[in-house]
Amino acid sequence: MMKNDMSKIIENKHICDNIFELVVLSDIVPLPGQFYMIKGLNGDYLLPRPISVHNYQDGKLRLLYRVSGHGTDQISRMKVNDNIQVLGPLGNGFDIALLNGKIAIVGGGIGIAPLLYLMKNIESKKPDVYLGFKDETFCLEGFGPNRNELIVVTEDGNTGHKGYVTDFINVKDYDIVITCGPEIMMEKIIRACLEKNVEVYASMEKRMACGVGACLGCVINTKNGNKRVCKDGPVFNGTDLTV
Repeated sequence: MMKNDMSKIIENKHICDNIFELVVLSDIVPLPGQFYMIKGLNGDYLLPRPISVHNYQDGKLRLLYRVSGHGTDQISRMKVNDNIQVLGPLGNGFDIALLNGKIAIVGGGIGIAPLLYLMKNIESKKPDVYLGFKDETFCLEGFGPNRNELIVVTEDGNTGHKGYVTDFINVKDYDIVITCGPEIMMEKIIRACLEKNVEVYASMEKRMACGVGACLGCVINTKNGNKRVCKDGPVFNGTDLTV
């Protein structure tokens, strides 16, 4: 089910640097891995912006985003009680029924956004969580105690381990690896999993104009031909991806 609503902003909180969390009310429970197309109503920009579901609880939809252009900058300036256009939930999320065995979740930067809601939906399976950041960390507390292990990595070593998150996971220790983050990070994870015959799922990120598969602006090449990240994804099995 999908809705195109005008919603009032409950919260639009600055987390750190260019990271914000937008909160609106929603009566639709999204699937982990789905996203929404978000747009302010002031007419300063034409196209909505895709933002991942960070969490959903008690009717409150939390969307974590990074300011990376004019559209997201305008969204970040919106205030509590401002009206905002919310289209979603969109895309194919994670199929929780397929996630069995020993699981690792690997996120990098703003790519951690869809992974919190996923973890909360599979916390009974006690996944290990690996999170990598360039320097400043954010939203770590949300990943909470309901996992076996939390490994935090920063490039400068100010928090957690120093280096890259891909250096701290041995994929052959897992039955399933789930990843979202910078393309170079996901490619390395996917390759390692395919080499070790480990099942891997990736939540892909692309610029989108419509979010419903009409504009073909988010097409990626896969082993089964071109696929739309918004409609066919954003979650893909690693065996289908060309890396």
